[in-house]
Order: sequence, then structure tokens, then C-alpha cells
Amino acid sequence: MRLGRIVGRVVATVRAKDLDGEKLLLLQPLDARREPAGATLVACDVAQSGLGDLVLWVGGREAALALPRSFVPVDATVVGHVEQAPDVSGREEMATAPRPRNAPASEPRAKRSAEQDAKRSLPRAPPKRKR
Repeated sequence: MRLGRIVGRVVATVRAKDLDGEKLLLLQPLDARREPAGATLVACDVAQSGLGDLVLWVGGREAALALPRSFVPVDATVVGHVEQAPDVSGREEMATAPRPRNAPASEPRAKRSAEQDAKRSLPRAPPKRKR
């Protein structure tokens, strides 16, 4: 797993069939000092992340396996949020991930219910035709 920050959202009206319903985000990889480490990339999101969140992400085959449907064409997937992490620069003991400037401090992070997770993992049936 690697550290990153969500810097934007991607809207794709045409995408691979297995990616229907998956949220796509712009992810800036970070080093241990939380400084940019490489080019910004597009990542799927299974952790309900938002703009400015400090996240954990995986790449390669692990990125595809983190999604409800396996073997989808993705290179990166956000798999978790970082609430606290040691600051290796020595400036402070612990650093907390900042919230986006426009989000109120009391706003809870959206979480999926168990029912939503169950619906998401089931294969989609074709629509029923009226007779």
C-alpha cells in the first residue's frame, strides 16, 4: 500500500463494462514526507474518499482485486483512509489528515451500509420485460 491524496474527480461517460458504478478519482501519490511523488493518476475508489483526503492505495494486480468484480482493467484503487500517520520530517509527532476547505468539521464521512455492499457485490440481472 502507498500513501496519496485525492486531488480531483474524474467523470467518464464511456468506460469498460466492469467499471460501471465505480467512482474514479484523481490521486496524487505522496512520499513519507507527504510531498508529491510522481505523476497524478486515475484510481478507482472503494473507500468512499473525497477531495483532499489522505488515502492508502494499491497498484497493479492488487488494484483490480480490491474491486467487487475481479480482473477489471484498473491500475490503481483507493483502499483506505489515513486518519493519523507519523510525520517523518520531525516537525511534529503525529499529523492528522486535513479535511477539504469547503467541508464543515462536523460533517461525517459517508459510509456504505452492509445492504449497499451486498447489492454492489451481486451480479446484475438483466431487466425484466413487460408482457
